[in-house]
Amino acid sequence: MGRRGTRAPVAPLGQRDGVDPARVRLPADPDGAWRTVRDHLVERYAAAIGAGRVDAMLTGGAFVGADGRPVTGREPYAPGLYLWFHREFPPEEPVPFAVGIVHRDERIVVADKPHFLATTPRGRHVTETALARLRRELGLPGLQPAHRLDRLTAGLVLFVVRPEHRGAYQTLFRDRRVVKEYEAVAPYDPGLALPVTVRSRIVKERGVLAAREVPGEPNSESRIELLAHRDGLGRYRLVPATGQTHQLRVHMARLGVPIVDDPLYPAVREDGPEDFTRPLRLLARRLEFTDPVTGDPVRCVSRLSLSGPA
Repeated sequence: MGRRGTRAPVAPLGQRDGVDPARVRLPADPDGAWRTVRDHLVERYAAAIGAGRVDAMLTGGAFVGADGRPVTGREPYAPGLYLWFHREFPPEEPVPFAVGIVHRDERIVVADKPHFLATTPRGRHVTETALARLRRELGLPGLQPAHRLDRLTAGLVLFVVRPEHRGAYQTLFRDRRVVKEYEAVAPYDPGLALPVTVRSRIVKERGVLAAREVPGEPNSESRIELLAHRDGLGRYRLVPATGQTHQLRVHMARLGVPIVDDPLYPAVREDGPEDFTRPLRLLARRLEFTDPVTGDPVRCVSRLSLSGPA
């Protein structure tokens, strides 16, 4: 099985479809409620998959310890031990767009993520994510994102090849040392004075689809510029100084020019089948930063485009 310690051992299972195995650390049991490993696993997972399925996984050797040997479930319960297993995912609708590569070296991959593809596994989007696809397609099982991009937003995402470098690139985003520029297509309002800098306090509550603005000290800032307009639509350059969830979408809606085909702003659209012909017209166009490992300047521009006024 596993071993005690504050640091998790290396996973004994490889990835499946570009997705890491799930890891479980057996918690403290002050009341002695679990005599065996099976007792805990059934209590932990039976509500989601049923006790019968837990037993079938144990019988089939789906759970393994740190040494890679299957766990039968009959082992005495021991807090602090680690187990691993592969989750079973329901079928996902394939996103019919490829992930492009804008830049690749021995440390990083800058990808052009298409609309509708999540950056990382989460919820009902697991194998159909940019991370899982790139791990499979590039043969880079250690690949990890340095930041995230909304599932409905297309454009540039920075991935790190080796775990030891991930912190350095994540720090660039945390410390706002990355220039990020977006483009959007939205209604044109001749009465809207642009460019403008929008500041507000945005909160996103767990389980609620849309973020909202609330009174208080601003935690978000976006600069909005008009690039061109035609036939009632405008093409806008959006430069966020902060990175709150859905920030640009919230700020465009606040200005009265919500991004075309936004299903959440200004109003939540009824959920239905994914319409791949109507992407949110928001694109992460440019990433620019100084590489924290080499000190070299890096400037990437998306090869994707939005339909709308040029």
